[in-house]
Amino acid sequence: MKEYEIPVPRGTMTDDPAEAGKIASTIGSERVVVKAQIHAGGRGKGGGIKVAASPEEAEKAAHEIIGMQLVTHQTGPEGKEVNKILIEEAKEIRQELYLGIVIDRSRHSEQPVVMASAAGGMEIEVVAAENPEKIIKVGANPVASFSPFQGRKIAYGLGLDKPLVSELSGIIQKLYRLFIEKDASLVEINPLVITADDHFLALDAKINFDDDALYRHPEIAGLRDPDEEDPLEVLAKETEVNYIKLDGNVGCMVNGAGLAMTTMDLIKMAGAEPANFLDVGGTASPERIERAFRILTSDKNVRAILVNIFGGIVRCDRVAQGIIEAASNMDLKLPMVVRLQGTNAEEARRIMAESTVKFDVAEGLYEAAEKVAQMAH
Repeated sequence: MKEYEIPVPRGTMTDDPAEAGKIASTIGSERVVVKAQIHAGGRGKGGGIKVAASPEEAEKAAHEIIGMQLVTHQTGPEGKEVNKILIEEAKEIRQELYLGIVIDRSRHSEQPVVMASAAGGMEIEVVAAENPEKIIKVGANPVASFSPFQGRKIAYGLGLDKPLVSELSGIIQKLYRLFIEKDASLVEINPLVITADDHFLALDAKINFDDDALYRHPEIAGLRDPDEEDPLEVLAKETEVNYIKLDGNVGCMVNGAGLAMTTMDLIKMAGAEPANFLDVGGTASPERIERAFRILTSDKNVRAILVNIFGGIVRCDRVAQGIIEAASNMDLKLPMVVRLQGTNAEEARRIMAESTVKFDVAEGLYEAAEKVAQMAH
């Protein structure tokens, strides 16, 4: 935000509680705010944001926040450990607004849409559900700049006083340039506040970047903090499999994102819950299969495993051999259902039938889901 000349509070991040007081004194503000830095919203309600009236209070708040297990509605009941805090100046606030840019896929051109609301400080999803009329939306041309006229239209729609209209229009233009130039899929300022001296300030922000464009932005990729990611997802990235942890008890190993989504749906239809999305891709080699099994079995909630592979590029007999090798190397104890269809599927079933490793073999998709759901229960 600062790079694009969008007004932000003065502040510094630290992981040392003792340093918080020094930072507070250098900011030179009467009050400072101590903010937990985790990848989740709702931090204030969970005790992760505290106002301090002196450097001593800032240090005390830092000691309370750093190391705490912060639980919010976005972290789940297990919460997230706070390792870093942001100390920034506190300002008197006259009004809170919401400002964001997102790709609207419901429009035929899937164009960027600038959204603004006078209901700042609230989750925009709640505003959309309860008071959709409070959200102003203006579509933008992705190959052109956002015009001052469009910015003024939003500002007047928010009911702002005339002196603030051109200031907000300028901020929107800068935010839109950030959105396009940084290959973002979401840029959100919530709240964007009007201070007591009638100026705008971005108090909190969230930006999602397009993973496929990060090769163009090493400066953004360099900001990645693995400590804020799920350890299994970090391991999956290193293994080059697509993995997202979920809350269920059936571990899934599938090749292809569409088949993985279908498999997860069928597990739910059969009365169980998927523990993950895992796509091993088109090159399901024995080594990759074993690494994928290690990721699945590292999740303590997994009680059964479903392997669902369609052999198009990859041969089913090679996958079967990889499953047997991995299960033997790991001494895998969890019950498992295997469904292999496609190239050399008959040979794969023969290999599995002759192995000493225990499998339940399924031919139909729903048959496989029902079997694994029974095992999980």
